[in-house]
Amino acid sequence: MQLKKMPRRKRLSAGRAPLILFLCQMISALDVPLDLVQPPTITQQSPKDYIIDPRENIVIQCEAKGKPPPSFSWTRNGTHFDIDKDPLVTMKPGSGTLTINIMSEGKAETYEGVYQCTARNERGAAISNNIVVRPSRSPLWTKEKLEPIILRNGQSLILPCRPPLGLPPPIIFWMDNSFQRLPQSERVSQGLNGDLYFSNVLPEDTREDYICYARFNHTQTIQQKQPISVKVISVDELNDTVAANLNDTEFYSAKSNRERPPTFLTPEGNASHKEELRGNVLSLECIAEGLPTPIIYWIKEDGTLPINRTFYRNFKKTLQIIQVSEADSGNYQCIAKNPLGAIHHTISVTVKAAPYWIMAPQNLVLSPGEDGRLTCGANGSPKPRISWLLNGVPVEIAPDDPSRKIDGDTIIFSNVQERSSAVYQCNASNEYGYLLANAFVNVLAEPPRILTSANTLYQVIADRPALLDCAFFGSPLPTIEWFKGAKGSALREDIYVLHENGTLEIPVAQKDSTGTYTCVARNKLGMAKNEVHLEIKDATRIIKQPEYAVMQRGGTVSFECKVKHDHTLIPTITWLKDNGELPNDGRFTVDKDHLVVADVRDDDGGTYTCVANTTLDNVSASAVLSVVAPTPTPAPIYDVPNPPFDLELTDQLDKSVQLSWTPGSDNNSPITKFIIEYEDAMHEAGLWHLQTEVSGMQTTAQLKLSPYVNYSFRVMAVNSLGRSLPSEASEQYLTKAAEPDTNPTAVEGLGSEPDNLVITWKPLNGFESNGPGLQYKVSWRQKDGDDEWTSVVVANVSKYIVSGTPTFVPYLIKVQALNDVGFAPEPAVVMGHSGEDLPMVAPGNVHVNVVNSTLAEVHWDPVPLKSIRGHLQGYRIYYWKAQSSSKRNRRHLEKKILTFQGSKTHGMLPGLEPFSHYTLNVRVVNGKGEGPASPDRVFNTPEGVPSAPSSLKIVNPTLDSLTLEWDPPSRPNGILTEYTLKYQPINSTHELGPLVDLKIPANKTRWTLKNLNFSTRYKFYFYAQTAAGSGSQITEEAVTAVDEAGIPPPDVGAGKAMASRQVDIATQGWFIGLMCAVALLILILLIVCFIRRNKGGKYPVKEKEDAHADPEIQPMKEDDGTFGEYRSLESDAEDHKPLKKGSRTPSDRTVKKEDSDDSLVDYGEGVNGQFNEDGSFIGQYSGKKEKEPAEGNESSEAPSPVNAMNSFV
Repeated sequence: MQLKKMPRRKRLSAGRAPLILFLCQMISALDVPLDLVQPPTITQQSPKDYIIDPRENIVIQCEAKGKPPPSFSWTRNGTHFDIDKDPLVTMKPGSGTLTINIMSEGKAETYEGVYQCTARNERGAAISNNIVVRPSRSPLWTKEKLEPIILRNGQSLILPCRPPLGLPPPIIFWMDNSFQRLPQSERVSQGLNGDLYFSNVLPEDTREDYICYARFNHTQTIQQKQPISVKVISVDELNDTVAANLNDTEFYSAKSNRERPPTFLTPEGNASHKEELRGNVLSLECIAEGLPTPIIYWIKEDGTLPINRTFYRNFKKTLQIIQVSEADSGNYQCIAKNPLGAIHHTISVTVKAAPYWIMAPQNLVLSPGEDGRLTCGANGSPKPRISWLLNGVPVEIAPDDPSRKIDGDTIIFSNVQERSSAVYQCNASNEYGYLLANAFVNVLAEPPRILTSANTLYQVIADRPALLDCAFFGSPLPTIEWFKGAKGSALREDIYVLHENGTLEIPVAQKDSTGTYTCVARNKLGMAKNEVHLEIKDATRIIKQPEYAVMQRGGTVSFECKVKHDHTLIPTITWLKDNGELPNDGRFTVDKDHLVVADVRDDDGGTYTCVANTTLDNVSASAVLSVVAPTPTPAPIYDVPNPPFDLELTDQLDKSVQLSWTPGSDNNSPITKFIIEYEDAMHEAGLWHLQTEVSGMQTTAQLKLSPYVNYSFRVMAVNSLGRSLPSEASEQYLTKAAEPDTNPTAVEGLGSEPDNLVITWKPLNGFESNGPGLQYKVSWRQKDGDDEWTSVVVANVSKYIVSGTPTFVPYLIKVQALNDVGFAPEPAVVMGHSGEDLPMVAPGNVHVNVVNSTLAEVHWDPVPLKSIRGHLQGYRIYYWKAQSSSKRNRRHLEKKILTFQGSKTHGMLPGLEPFSHYTLNVRVVNGKGEGPASPDRVFNTPEGVPSAPSSLKIVNPTLDSLTLEWDPPSRPNGILTEYTLKYQPINSTHELGPLVDLKIPANKTRWTLKNLNFSTRYKFYFYAQTAAGSGSQITEEAVTAVDEAGIPPPDVGAGKAMASRQVDIATQGWFIGLMCAVALLILILLIVCFIRRNKGGKYPVKEKEDAHADPEIQPMKEDDGTFGEYRSLESDAEDHKPLKKGSRTPSDRTVKKEDSDDSLVDYGEGVNGQFNEDGSFIGQYSGKKEKEPAEGNESSEAPSPVNAMNSFV
């Protein structure tokens, strides 16, 4: 079934059923092929109120279609009109249109009346509206003698017009004997009835030719009233007149005649009533007299005037409201005010409505046994009465039909048969008018037919859309299916678009789209198919374009243009010069790929264009030829051109003008182009804009202009050396105003509150306004509703707020520009949404899956879309760790937030603390904010490895023992099970000895190592353990006491293990010599170390340590997929340099592990991080590789300078 209007497109995605179109069974604006039986349809008729010109023949139109072709008959004033009996009346063959020949004889008045046409065939009868035929009338004014009017200065005056009654009513205006309109103002104005009102007269109002004219547009005639003479005399003149006849006491006072408060000339009294019909223009008028001249104001007592539909005319004496509706009923008050007082008049307005369609009945095509309905929806004030007719006869007296049931404004059909075919008329009427609509019911049993020609060949250029037609009809309505190829594989890919009229669209046709396509239409009565063929052709391209050329006079120049095209298309190559044909000159020769110009002359310069045309596409390319004089013997001076001069504007039209100029000297370098600029003195004075560029060979240019711009032009010449100075500006040229060419851009509709819609746009600039009085017509309606457009006209602003809208509803919006001349073209429709509100529902079914000790995965069910009440931004997780009571007293509960974009239903929580108690909830987020929180969910993280012990001290060194004291890890991350202490000696050659492993209970914070070697340096590795594994280690070094005279050393303090001498040998010579030798040796070693360090060498200790690395120490893998840990700021390479100089270990041997705050790159987009689309987290902890014992990690701390010194002793 073929639709008159282009329906919306349907896109089918991959994996769905074959590409099939199921059309509605009841479709409006239905066309049945004319070769099928169908009831009559009225296609053309004269208007209801038909006013004719009595000087021409009367033509009353009535056209209809149907099968069989309908016959026509007429009624006049309710009775049959026998046209055969009137020789002046003829009916057009094959039509119902009447022609009444009154030009030869007869009078138009004889044929006044109410006419109705009936078109009838065997399937039913359609009727026209009642056509009221009346001849137009333009009677003459009644002869009357008008006495001159004499009155005092300042008095009020009404000059009556009272035109003769015409049909249609005439247009009234006042002019003088010279056919010049009389000036009007707040003081003098014409009323709606045509009278001329003077609020007060002045001496300059004296004249003898106040003439009222009545123009009858239908007959194009103008009638005039006899001139009225008015003489205004001043008080002084009046006193001079009465002085001869009256005494002094009867003289007039000038002041008393010149000042008085307002009184109304029209309407009379304090109140009046006005009735108007819906859709018309409501015109309310108040004209007042007084001195000084009163000013008129308007208000609506019980509301505000509709800004977008209210206009003031006649110096605010007339209030007009367009497209009036029932809502405009009410009391309107006009107020007349001058300095001496104010008066008011109340006009009670009642708006009635003739019937208007809500849903007119539409033709209905059914197959036998099907059901359907006709609906006649109309409204009005008062409510119209709905009546049904069958083939022009009231349905109450029509033959019964068991398949028909009438229910008010609806006729319901069930199990229809062929005899149910008929034409139904719906009549909706009230006291203000009527509506009449014909709608047929056509019962057909028709197998599918395809109306598109068979084997149609479509040729399309690659990468362009291809449209394959398949117009069809059938009853019952067929389904449409498309296939490609001989095997008949149904189309399933999502690259196809199927329109409701059966057309198959390939949005971007490719080479593999070539082939045979079959359209199949099926219903229960049969099947029809049609094949069409599609060929995809390569686009035509210019692969070698002509190039810019400079040629001396008398030379030969060649332009090349090579074209690549589809081998099945034959291109034609055409050469143009300056967009016209080549000169008819034998010097121009064209072969396959070249244009050759021999014996070049000055006038050969210009733009040469190569155009390649095929039956499906065309391309072009251009190049400029500049002709120069042969190089003179003396070396010329090259410079930019001199500015053009002698600018002249000719052929001045509304939207174009021709600019001509005289070029300045080119200074020995050919002018390649001229740049034309313009200035808009009205909108942007002083700013010059590019108008166009033309070839250097042109001295004139046809310039396209915009309306309502005050143009000035200037020209600059350009050669290979640069641009000339601008020419002097041309004369100014002001173009006429016109309606805007464009509409505002960037139209958007977004709500700022839940109950509004904020419509914004980018306004037109002054240049684009095209005229004065720029305004915007803003229209909107709900996208999914049946409401008509609501429109307002606003001033030159960029925003309009629609209040009282439902929350987050899609709206269709358009903004049209208009000015005092008219409207811009119909604007494009954009979609917006009314304001958002907070979501109403919390996510449900929230559950947590703990992945490991620092990572958890959260899942939730999405909320219903309707409850979001806005654009879904994502979901937000609030989570926090339970704090101890002491910590709660010190600070507020710290909540963390992660946001997951879009409709994600799961996400990862990273950076959790092991062995902790967490609480979380989930909220949905839209553009307005967050919805309610889901119920709190609690989860616990498992144990993790602990951090390094907080500190490690070595105290009480003796000859064979050292005591270690430590503080537990600041973050145990679980229940500590034990400590591991590893230590190894460092001998005098700086080699590491065997590693001793010792387990210490978790409740200890002090341990003494015994049976150590005296005067020996030891390196210690210390770390804690939980059930999850070993934590980070802390390292330290210490030396046992020196064995001198068998006296143990005293406690040298925390971190100082150097033994002091306990015997007084300072005075012995061998000791003094030994100390000097040691000091010299130390000095030499320090110097060597210093030099080697500056040269980038390694310390001997480092070399030794690298050579004797503990085989149990293995580097941490960087790529094992786990999180690395935060490390100290010192280089990892320092971990095994116990003798390296510059170490920062405190003198008390206390090593503090830096607290790391786990600044893991958070996930999500909220306060703390970001997530990938799949909810996984981004980034990971990273750590450097380092040497370490088998079960622990070394500290990054290096030994102190004191220990470095001891290593040399």
